[in-house]
Amino acid sequence: MESHDEMGCQAPERPILCINNCGFFGRAETMNMCSKCYKDMLLKQEQAKLAASSIGSIVNGSSSVIDMEPVNMGAVDVKGGPVERKILPTEPSSGSSSSTSFQMPRKEGPGRCTTCQKRVGLTGFNCKCGNLFCAIHRYSDKHDCPFDYRTTARDFIAKSNPVVKSEKLDKI
Repeated sequence: MESHDEMGCQAPERPILCINNCGFFGRAETMNMCSKCYKDMLLKQEQAKLAASSIGSIVNGSSSVIDMEPVNMGAVDVKGGPVERKILPTEPSSGSSSSTSFQMPRKEGPGRCTTCQKRVGLTGFNCKCGNLFCAIHRYSDKHDCPFDYRTTARDFIAKSNPVVKSEKLDKI
């Protein structure tokens, strides 16, 4: 039998660590990066490419992005070094004016019963008055609902059952 040296196959001498020093092992196919760092690098390239094309379209006045070029993986220079992560504050500082800064819409918390303030989450009941209620207060008589069910029902019946009058017959 032939040995590995005769066939040209060589086992790697030792595992290669990721060039971003994240602690995971890298591969030659992913430019000596781990899969996470490689995906992050590809994502940053795509974002930079989109930003450059959008800036170019704004400057040139065109709104189409048809002439995009594919990313050339051979021309990418990746420098090894520690990856720094910065945590940005989620709330704007009190010194900045709220009218000039962009504020993200706040995510509403879990739903609560309007009557007893009990957390209902996905099991809450929406009433026709527009409020959310728990299982105990879901009925209109339990939460003093201001919605007028009687008038709504009358209008519905009147619309669905129009008055039918026959033509008068001439008497002989």
